[in-house]
Parts: sequence; structure tokens; C-alpha cells
Amino acid sequence: MTLRFDTPLGAQAPPSAAPTTPQQDQPLPAPRIRSTPTVLIAGDCMLDVYLEGAVNRISPEAPVPVLHLQKQSQRAGGAANVALNLSALECPCTLTGLIGEDAAGQQLTTLLDRPGIHLQLVRSAEVSTIQKIRLVAQRQQLLRMDVEAPPPEACVQSFNAMTRDLAHHHRWVLVSDYGKGALRDVQDLIRACRHQPCRVLVDPKRPDLEAYRGAWLLKPNLSEMRAAVGHWHDEKDLCEKLARLQRSLEIDHILLTRGEAGMTLFSREGLCLHVPALAREVYDVSGAGDTVLAALTCFLARGETLEDAVRAANRAAGLVVEKFGTASVTLEEMGMAA
Repeated sequence: MTLRFDTPLGAQAPPSAAPTTPQQDQPLPAPRIRSTPTVLIAGDCMLDVYLEGAVNRISPEAPVPVLHLQKQSQRAGGAANVALNLSALECPCTLTGLIGEDAAGQQLTTLLDRPGIHLQLVRSAEVSTIQKIRLVAQRQQLLRMDVEAPPPEACVQSFNAMTRDLAHHHRWVLVSDYGKGALRDVQDLIRACRHQPCRVLVDPKRPDLEAYRGAWLLKPNLSEMRAAVGHWHDEKDLCEKLARLQRSLEIDHILLTRGEAGMTLFSREGLCLHVPALAREVYDVSGAGDTVLAALTCFLARGETLEDAVRAANRAAGLVVEKFGTASVTLEEMGMAA
């Protein structure tokens, strides 16, 4: 088995973009691309492919629409989309993940050649780069086809070793777990981070949250939360369920994203902060969770309180769902100075 490891490919910021060193315990100015990232993203990297066209008839072979292909495009998805969102927010990051030595992997690395993104990917000819291929007509999805296969154990172990080593050099570790296999040993990473001065934020996809024991923050959506704790009768019941979960798994914070109802932060010390949604019109929720995770961490990295970072993440989510496909938002769109 041949493994290949990337050196950083992200473009460096020009000298004029380097920020001055702020005093401790004071809010930082709006984030700028710095040469040394404090955020590490570890997770399932994937290529989102959009095949767009028009549907004017039904196939005579089967009762299915015929898509007349007019446009093809590719975007970074999963953990790679988190990295692009951080780049758009001018927050430098290191991205590590598993990709193949195939055309999809090459396209993905090309998409990730953006300012502030430092790539540390494990590549192997025995890995198939994950793809989500969407057939779209009039901006409506007709079908999604996934191209994926469980990665070989040797590749996973190499990825785990690299991630644990990189975590020692970063303040914030983002775990973007889409359940594709790269993070099958995620608990080893979290345990390693607990012995380091870094905090782990997780976007979970597993119904059994035991795998994320000891994380600083979990960011599930409603369906993921129901799969983990079951249904709840009201907000009081939900708070009690999450309090038990946090005590059991030693998780400091849970940020529950609730779609059109906004998001709610539950903290072990008893804080409960609800922020209503800001979207004027929901157009596409693809990758919205990636944007929330990226914006939340960006504003934490610049020195904001967790509560203010949640409000900023909610604002970013309201903007990104108004865009088609996997997308990102900028500081300018958020009404913040660069």
C-alpha cells in the first residue's frame, strides 16, 4: 500500500494582512489570514458534483425524468467545505483527511488551493475519494448518487497518527464526522487532545455519541439529537436529557441546530442560550452545518465569547442557506469589517 502525505498547499497571506498581536482577554478584530493556523480540521473530505440541466420529458424506458445536461460543477464538501468556509472568513486552518490518488482527489485539492488553507492530507491509490453527485433541474435535486467505500485500515491508522500529531500544534480541533470511516477511531484523537491545550468541537453523525466522550462541544442537528437521546416532550424534558448526556460523556457544551427555529446552546454549568433563525428564505441547506461549525470556531479563535460566537454562527447559517449548493459566506456578507 502506497501512502502519500501533503505538505501545506494553501497560499500565504501578503505581509499587509498580518494582524498585530492583541492583548489577552480582549476581543480581537475581525479575522485576517495569518501564516500560522490555530484551527485544525480533521474529518471526511469529499467532492460535491452538480450535474444541472432541464427536464422536459419522461423516459419511455421507465417512469423517470430525463435530464438534459447543461452544466457541470464541483465543490468541496464535508471537512473540506469547513476549510473553505474558514478561508472565506479569513481564518487560517489546517485540513487533514483521507483522499484517493484519483481524478476526484486531484479536483478536490485544486478547489482547496485557497488563501489560509494548509493541506495535510493522506493520499492512497487504495482509497476512493468520496463523491456526492447531485442531478439538478431548475435548482431542485432529482437524485443524489454517492461514490464511497470504507478506507483500508492502514490508511486510517496513518491518518489518525498524523491528526494526533497536528493537534498538538493547534488551539482548536474541529472533527467533521460524516461516518465515512476516516474517524472510526475518533476517541483516540479526543483523548490525546484532552492532554493538550486545545479544544475539540465535533459535528457528529453517529447515533451513539459515546465515541465523542470528552469533547468540548458537540454540534448535532435535530434528527441527530433525536437518534442519540430519543424524543422529548418539551424544552424542559430536552434540557434534562441533555444535562444527563453532558454529565455522562463529560461534554461541556452542546449546540443544537434546529433548522428554521435557529439554534440553542446548552452548557454544563446551566447556561441555555436560544438564538432564532435569521434566514429570509431557505434555498438550500446543503453544507449549512459546515458553515455553522466554521463560523463558530472562527469567532472563538478571534477571542469572542462562546455566546457571541454562537450568534455569529447563526448569522452565517442564515446567509448560507439562501445560496444554492455547498457554499460559504464572507465577513463582508456578515456585515463585518475585514
